Amino acid sequence: MTALKYQRCSRCVMDTTDPEIVFDAAGVCNHCHSFESLKGTKWFPGPEGQPKLQAMLDRVKAEGRKQEYDSILGLSGGADSTYLAMKMKDWGLRPLVVHVDAGWNSELAVANIERVVKYCGYDLHTHVIDWEEMRDLHLAYLKAGIPNQDVPQDHAFFASLYNFATSNGIRTIFSGGNLATEGVFPKSWHGSAMDAINLKAIHAKYGSHPLKSYPTVSFFNYYFWYPFAKKMRTVRPLNFMPYVKADAIREMENTFGYKPYDRKHGESLFTKLFQNYYLPTKFGYDKRIPHLSSLIVSGQMTRDEALSKLQEPLYDPFELETDITYFCKKLRISRDEFNALMTAPNRHHTDFPTWDNRYRIAKKGQDIVGRLLGRQIAVYS
Repeated sequence: MTALKYQRCSRCVMDTTDPEIVFDAAGVCNHCHSFESLKGTKWFPGPEGQPKLQAMLDRVKAEGRKQEYDSILGLSGGADSTYLAMKMKDWGLRPLVVHVDAGWNSELAVANIERVVKYCGYDLHTHVIDWEEMRDLHLAYLKAGIPNQDVPQDHAFFASLYNFATSNGIRTIFSGGNLATEGVFPKSWHGSAMDAINLKAIHAKYGSHPLKSYPTVSFFNYYFWYPFAKKMRTVRPLNFMPYVKADAIREMENTFGYKPYDRKHGESLFTKLFQNYYLPTKFGYDKRIPHLSSLIVSGQMTRDEALSKLQEPLYDPFELETDITYFCKKLRISRDEFNALMTAPNRHHTDFPTWDNRYRIAKKGQDIVGRLLGRQIAVYS
């Protein structure tokens, strides 16, 4: 494959570190064009979003009126999910709040979770992942040498939410995921965090400790059992309202004393090192680029401001050394082993079995069934 000549989008800051990027005659990238198509279809930041949001809330309340909880909220301690927790209180919802502790929580994340849960008066259930299994899975992914090292944490998080929803008879999972801050992301950089086939294949090849209690979601359950048999859905209310992250953080600071992180996903010590050192050093992927591009196309930042942000160093050298030392100690590997993992040959998640072919077939079937059921999947998924 011929290497792309370096180019950066003339509207956002996405560039040819995404090998699948395409530019039009004006130098605007496909990510910008794709985001424009979301307006009025999946993203409703203006007044048109209010009736859609209200219909969603009314439905959740009606379905859960005879239950202790009407929904489940996955709470990481990050800005998006924490802001959603606060808004759900304003909306009069009664969620069971679930936090998944995969062993990497920062002290600030724990404090922010405690603050918002206390302010809202929610019941919090913290699910702690067995550390020996989590550690073994992390090491398997590092040995696999693929970009998406966040899958072990992310899969456990979402699988736990589905398990709790099922055991409590709850049909709606609330997610802080949103297009305003995450609308741009190159698919070439990663695979699905929900792909249990890929996860188990990587662990089978490089793991050494059996995953007895680590939660997973099968392909059948994720695409058929949960949405159709259980009529479960994940909703993302932040896509139906004006969501400006800086304003949301200020509101949380003033309302219950939320303390912001110095970088995106600073609530996880693993994700901090993964995004700001592992990815850019090993693969040349700077996740600030799609994040800042999302803020540009959603109108929260100018391109010049984003370019200025990209000039800032990813890590303070002393802080980096401290974090690597902690990382090695927690995973019980030496610095030489860590360096060897960083310089080992790069691979892609598709070098291992995936559920991609099943997904393509299932998506067609899901769309057909969704239309027969009155488009509820298209609206609420």
